[in-house]
Amino acid sequence: MAKRVFLAARDLVFRSKLGAVVGGAGGVVGRDPDACDLAVVDVELAGAADRIRSFLERGIPVLAYGAHVRPEPLRAAREAGATAVPNSQVEERLASLLKA
Repeated sequence: MAKRVFLAARDLVFRSKLGAVVGGAGGVVGRDPDACDLAVVDVELAGAADRIRSFLERGIPVLAYGAHVRPEPLRAAREAGATAVPNSQVEERLASLLKA
């Protein structure tokens, strides 16, 4: 069964790149945050830490990403329980998670 991935991204171009990674790994991008196997969250979104905690409380792992020049939001995502990586690493990490 293909993994369902919810993408919470501000940048539509970056979102489409992540969607391509999901599809390339045999997953599907879903629109329902309650029906996913993995959530990918942009740390710059309003309420990102709360959203991360909400996913984790429901047993959904979270991959968070953001600009390496802004370590505070990445740190907050890690403290909320997500795996948080800089933008330059998110595609590789997402592919790795989907293959696992």
